[in-house]
Amino acid sequence: MGGRTWRAVRVLTAATAIGLIAGCGSTIEGSPRVEGSSSSGDTEQFTALLEECNAVADEQIAQTVGADAIQRGFFGAICRWDAVGANGPVKVTFNWFETGSLDTEKSTAEKLGYTVEASTIQGRRAVVMRPPGDPGACGVTVGSPSSGVVGWWVQFQAGAADPCQAASTLADLTLNLSS
Repeated sequence: MGGRTWRAVRVLTAATAIGLIAGCGSTIEGSPRVEGSSSSGDTEQFTALLEECNAVADEQIAQTVGADAIQRGFFGAICRWDAVGANGPVKVTFNWFETGSLDTEKSTAEKLGYTVEASTIQGRRAVVMRPPGDPGACGVTVGSPSSGVVGWWVQFQAGAADPCQAASTLADLTLNLSS
């Protein structure tokens, strides 16, 4: 290649690099936060990774669902327990979504054909959800004390007790423990 061609290649390369660098800059509105933190009402209860599954003690969960025995299952963004007692086998699920919203939970439940009711727990908006054809199952989701939403699902296999009452009580205990 001649000197003129190399010069053209260098100019084109430099122009491309400057264009890419200029195009990568952007301004993001807001204030920086440490990963995992929230903007209001942080509590250690809801900021420690995988600790949210301990928001309500296993013994309190067992008592709430009328179980004599409870066993922890999967723990992560969704926590699960299997219990058994006078009401028969019970499945309990807890979730905490830092960036979740009640509106999203409500619209998802409606899309699944669930019966959805508005409620309140300790003055906070809540959503009560019942899946069709399963009277032994109910979920309650409420605004988290820090950010996002927390939810409890209770499923009585024998349909012997009110799953919505149990899920509401667990949500109430979660809010009490995080205050």
